[in-house]
Parts: sequence; C-alpha cells; structure tokens
Amino acid sequence: MSDTVVTVLGAGLAGCEAAWQIASRGVRVHLVEMKPHKMTPAHHAAGFAELCCSNSLRSDALSNAVGLLKEEMRRCNSLILQAADATRVPAGSALAVDRQAFSDTVTKAMEQHPLIEIETREATTIPEDGIVVVATGPLTSEPMAQQIAAMTGQDGLYFYDAVAPIVEYSTINMDVAFFASRYDKGDADYINCPMTREQYDAFYQALISAKEAELKEFDSEGQKSPKVFEGCMPVEVMARRGYDTLRYGPLKPVGLVDKRVGKESFAVVQLRKENREGTMYNLVGFQTHLTFPEQKRVFSMIPGLENATFLRYGVMHRNTYLHSPGFLDATYAVRGDQRISFAGQMTGVEGYIESAGSGLVAGINAARRARGMEPIELPRITMLGAMAHYVGEGGVGDFSPMNAKFGIVPPLEKKVRGGKSVRNEAISARALEALDAVLPELKI
Repeated sequence: MSDTVVTVLGAGLAGCEAAWQIASRGVRVHLVEMKPHKMTPAHHAAGFAELCCSNSLRSDALSNAVGLLKEEMRRCNSLILQAADATRVPAGSALAVDRQAFSDTVTKAMEQHPLIEIETREATTIPEDGIVVVATGPLTSEPMAQQIAAMTGQDGLYFYDAVAPIVEYSTINMDVAFFASRYDKGDADYINCPMTREQYDAFYQALISAKEAELKEFDSEGQKSPKVFEGCMPVEVMARRGYDTLRYGPLKPVGLVDKRVGKESFAVVQLRKENREGTMYNLVGFQTHLTFPEQKRVFSMIPGLENATFLRYGVMHRNTYLHSPGFLDATYAVRGDQRISFAGQMTGVEGYIESAGSGLVAGINAARRARGMEPIELPRITMLGAMAHYVGEGGVGDFSPMNAKFGIVPPLEKKVRGGKSVRNEAISARALEALDAVLPELKI
C-alpha cells in the first residue's frame, strides 16, 4: 500500500469512479464533496453519483459505441457499472437504473472503503501539493472555476443541459396508453402514448408557442439563445426545427403497434420506468425549459397523460467544460502539471457513462503516479482510449462536448461486409481484444 494520499474533489460519477480506481490499487483517497452541506441548482438529493437528467445509461449492445464503453469499463472493475447493473430497471435493450438505489449503492461503497476518507465541504481551490483529481462537475463553484480559468489561460466554454419531467404511474390513463417495445423486441418495458395527426397538430402548436422559463441567476449570460447540447436538446427547441422533427426523433411511431387497433399511430410519446417499483415514469426525450405551468398544460395534452400527476418538472441548467485540447493529455492530466488531473463532464466528455469513464482513466493514472509508476495511455482503438485522445487533442473544427461515438475510433484496417451493425461489432471486438492485452498492467 502506498503512503501517498490522492485528493479527489467531487463525488459525482467521475469523482466516485476515480476514487474507487485509486483505492482499489492500494492508494489512500481524500474525497471532498460539498453535498449535503451545499447543493447546486441541478441537484436534489444528498447522496453521491446523483443522476440529474435521466435514469438511462443507454444501450448495452456492442454494436453501439456506449455499449462498448460500458463493456470496457466492466472489464476494468468500474464501480459505476457494478452499481448500475445491481440497480437496473427494465428498459428494453438499454441500461436504466433506479436513481435512488444507484446513488445509495455508490455512496455506500465510498463510505465503507477502508482507504477512502470523506470530507464534507465546498472545494474552492486546488491543493498546492500532492496528486489531485478535479471532478467538481459542470456547476463548479465560482472560486474554483476562476482558478481553473486562470490555469487554462482561456475563456471557459459552456452549454445548457435539460432535464425531463417524471409522472406518477397510477395517474397515467392506461385505457389510452399501452405497454410495448419497438418492433416487440425484448419485454414490453415502455409505456406508449399514441397520437393521431389531429392530436399531434394541437400538441405541436402548443409546444412551439409555449412560454420558456427565465434562465436562473447562475445560468444568466444575457443570451437570447443559449447553446444547448445536441444530445440533450429541449423538446421545444427540437420541435421548432420543423413539424416532423419530433416524429423522426423522440416521438417516432415506427415499430410501435397498438395491438388494440392493429396499426402504428401518427406519433408516439414513450415513458420509461424511473424506479424499480414502477411507480414513477419519465417522458423519454422530453428534456425541457418550459415554465412549470406550461409543462403541465402542454404535456397534459399527450393522450394518456390528461390527468397525470407530475412528480418532477423539467429544468434547464448550465454546464461548463474546459477547452481541453492542449491543456489535458490523453490520461486527463494537465500537460504543464502532471500531479493534477481533471475528470467528468467538465473535460468535454458528454454523458453519464462517458463522465465515469474519464474518472476511471484519471483514477488509474493518479494511482500509478502515487505509486511512482509511469502513467499509461489506453489504446486509441478502445473507446476509453479514443475518448481520452479526443479530449487531449480535439477533433476537426471547434472543440465541443462529445458522447462515445465510433467516429472518434480509428477505422478498421480491413473493410467488413454486412452493414453498419456488423462493422461496429467488429470495431468493438478489436477494442476489447486490445483492452484485454493491457488489463494486467492496468490492474497494478
């Protein structure tokens, strides 16, 4: 066991994953988290690793980039994936979790690990000595944000993220809505609210003309049109792009047949389980920035939700991220000061699993540095490695937050016949083979 103590600032998904990876390698961790002493506007619960926007961790399939990322993390002993697998709720081919049970599981793991010491306070500065992983999140407090900005020598970038509303299951009209999965694949885990053309027309017009909430004080930049991340686009913003945009997106009716009438509808709103008990459901793809009264008015126009009780309304909040290329390297360490690493969404990765994945890589290398070992860059052909290199080097054009995508992974050396899924599965097989080859070294 190393005598060095690594400080981890922040106990979100990235911070907890980093702390777990460090402690699992026999290195003591000082984990600093300001909740419940102080909460950000996006957080509601006191526990660690709170899932703010959605309870879905997306696809598990190896033909999907995030499915590959999850499998790589499982093989690296990811705490976040262990907790997710232990608290999953039915969601077809996606991995979705009971948010509270998930947070409780991660929090318990942090509290019970003998090498992790937890301090409850707001981190306002980066320690001047020792190895540090900064995972304070996209709503980093102002003093810390100013120090980070001074380090980068550049203006901070940001975008706006949004959260979908949750309704009470017992108030959904199941005489109108129906359970089904798209193309009847797997179990019928989703509630589907079918719309006729006339119902969609009325809903669409109400949505695009609904009143949006004013940006909160911590969000305000005096902008009329705040930047939003494409992967978490508010439903009203998406709708304003065109009449059929929703029908080719979250309201896509294809493959969802209402067996009571034997045909697809003009549009379909889907709801996914929010907890294991199935007492709460969230509106899939309905991240929003509408005022609460407008959400109640407009979303109650959805067939089946006429009298639904909204347990939580959607909100929008600001997310800040670094201009990481040239500032961080492919281990998430600061190029000019290797004792400091960053992890999580603030590095420019986007998504729950991606944030945890950056914490995993940063944590492994913080532990290696604490033990006097050289850091290790994961192979670029793995998803973990590709993400780290994207953060450290950037892509083509302006740097912006990036989900796990096969497009950031080097292409296959040989062309594979059989279509996109077959090609993606081949990329995943290559990645997992490369990861397995370095796993013994990663576990040291």
